[in-house]
Amino acid sequence: MKVSEFQNLIKDLYFKRDLNRGIEVTFIWLIEEIGEFARVLRNKVLNRQNASEELADIIAWTSSLANLLEINLESALLKKYPGKCIKCKSNPCICQK
Repeated sequence: MKVSEFQNLIKDLYFKRDLNRGIEVTFIWLIEEIGEFARVLRNKVLNRQNASEELADIIAWTSSLANLLEINLESALLKKYPGKCIKCKSNPCICQK
């Protein structure tokens, strides 16, 4: 599935609810999901299933915010990450730390 297809799916499923909720509250939901992901990572033994679910939630809430802001995530990603490092222009990156 392409990023744009997923973003459209999230829009079809939740845009009305997201619009009623608003940008600020939708952002708070995203932050809560990031917190849940942090709790998964803090465990001594990583539960990959839980990590996978939380990452999916983070991407879904990010897509909701992009929809509310009328930002095409796929275009934004391709512009920001054009297949090479935007600093050294190499793939993989060879920038010094």
